[in-house]
Amino acid sequence: MKTSDKQQPDACCTVPGSETREQSSETNSWLKHWKPTVSFLMLFAGLVADYVLQIAWFTGALRLTWYGLAYLPVGLPVLKQAVISIKNGDIFTEFFLMGLATICAFLIGEYPEGVAVMLFYSVGEAFQQGAANRARQNIRALLDVRPNQAQVKRNGNFLSVAPESVETGEIVRVKPGERVPLDGRLLSGRASFDTSALTGESKPRRFETDDTVLSGMINLTRVIEIEVTKLYRDSSIARILELVQNAASRKAKTELFIRSFAKVYTPAVVFLAALLVVVPAFFVSGYVFEEWLYRGLVFLVISCPCALVISIPLGYFGGIGAASRNGILVKGGNFLDALRSVKTVVFDKTGTLTKGTFEVSSVDTISIDREELLTILQAVEKNSTHPVAKAITAFADKELGNMNGTVSSQPAVEKQEEIPGYGLRTSINGRRVLVGSKKLMEKEQIATNGAREELSASVVHIAIDGQHAGMVTISDELKRDAAGAIKELRKSGVNQTAMLSGDKQAIAEEVGNSLKIGHVYGDLLPGEKANKLEEIKKRFPGVTVYVGDGINDAPVLAISDVGIAMGAMGSDVAVETADVVIQTDQLTKLATAIKIGKATRNIVWQNIGMALGVKILVLILGAFGLATLWEAVFADVGVALLAILNAVRIQRMEF
Repeated sequence: MKTSDKQQPDACCTVPGSETREQSSETNSWLKHWKPTVSFLMLFAGLVADYVLQIAWFTGALRLTWYGLAYLPVGLPVLKQAVISIKNGDIFTEFFLMGLATICAFLIGEYPEGVAVMLFYSVGEAFQQGAANRARQNIRALLDVRPNQAQVKRNGNFLSVAPESVETGEIVRVKPGERVPLDGRLLSGRASFDTSALTGESKPRRFETDDTVLSGMINLTRVIEIEVTKLYRDSSIARILELVQNAASRKAKTELFIRSFAKVYTPAVVFLAALLVVVPAFFVSGYVFEEWLYRGLVFLVISCPCALVISIPLGYFGGIGAASRNGILVKGGNFLDALRSVKTVVFDKTGTLTKGTFEVSSVDTISIDREELLTILQAVEKNSTHPVAKAITAFADKELGNMNGTVSSQPAVEKQEEIPGYGLRTSINGRRVLVGSKKLMEKEQIATNGAREELSASVVHIAIDGQHAGMVTISDELKRDAAGAIKELRKSGVNQTAMLSGDKQAIAEEVGNSLKIGHVYGDLLPGEKANKLEEIKKRFPGVTVYVGDGINDAPVLAISDVGIAMGAMGSDVAVETADVVIQTDQLTKLATAIKIGKATRNIVWQNIGMALGVKILVLILGAFGLATLWEAVFADVGVALLAILNAVRIQRMEF
């Protein structure tokens, strides 16, 4: 992450993710509990002595000493923080305000109220810290599935070691019920895994030999062995954890504004409180300094921007947690904020709207029988790693096996030449064979009369000795939830949808029309995709989202307002470049992400309205002497607690 993305917490109020809260230990937690307890008991005893029993000797120096001792457990930590902040050049902090207000309360003889203000402030701060810590723990709990050890094979024996020490190429063993420690290639045949920690899917997924399994998955069947393909630091779970843990440092515009606002707002209120104490001396007859100082103290206590500075970041933090629980990784509050106002969604096709797994849908023969055609195709395509070639080879193996009871012997390929962008030219048993696109047939002047139009799928043509012998139709199936996802996006307020594809325009339009996508662009190279997205952004106002999964989508993901990658099957480059990662590869999660963004924004503005509204009301009442320090405590700590409860509510919402 770029350094410029990181924000330092204000001294005024600590925020979720700040270092001081990360460093809290069990001892400090216990101290935080006993100190407010002691202060509360002493304050309660003092109030009983003052107002219930009305003990005659509980006056003067004894009364001051009692309330002073009640004040110290909760007051000293705050005063210490105020001094530290002042030394660092940050005067108008929450600690300074609380310290000034309570010390002045003691100076005018309002001992119980001075203790009460600091006590309730400390209790409120403890609640704020607890809520922030719980929010962070909730996010970590969703993804903190790091295996503690790996059973690695060394010198013929399996040893238990830390996953960080395992190298690529080593073999690890995973027993039923254990988590896969590192990303790797399955060696032990078919196996089922619980992938919910990574994808959010409750249904187990089945993997075959040579399939890639990811760290964090739980083995559900039998003892398996995996060949490690990535170091732990590069594994899926390590990458996900890093993304989530760094998400809090990317602030939304609202969050940054409130923090900047608090820095101006707090000293302004301190100045107004001073004026409230001093100015009436020149205009009010019978001016009593203690009375106006008390009003100034009320003004000071109310002025603390705690409810804003704590609850708003906590709202975004809760939104990130809610998204994670739904299998959506949002890399920062700024991206969560942007999701609420998405107006245009642009899709990649292959692997995003479609499954990205090619299958042979039909084989048509013209001047040769089916078995001979498949035998030739099997021989030509068997050594190619191209997805279409692999699909043809798999289909030929299966069909020939069904015909003959076993895979037939393959003819020898005498020589083979690749024609970039067209296909293959080869020779088999002295016969000249061409396998490729229609353009290859045209290039070699071979008529394809009778071949159907290539609209909805890719077609591979075969010619033998200058004669069109047949063709194979390759299709890429739409994802089951693709159509439903487009409908949900429109319900969520998305006005425009578009698709960018490297496939032929006819194929792209076939997919676009079936999904009712508004604008379809085919025959695009990766660089052309980026240019086309820039055009779309200029053409349609509002936030533009790009959804993709491949390496060639990385440039487009980077220039979009919000880049969303399909995380389960997407490339590492796409996942790293994207701002949001859909771990389940479910397109319907796009609408879910938008809903969470809107819900988060609503909660944030509810907190802003509540905090400012109550504070302004009590500030006015305090200025006219109609509010005491008790009301001021509610306006500060009470509203902060209400805002915190409202902020954490999003973590329990269903989307």
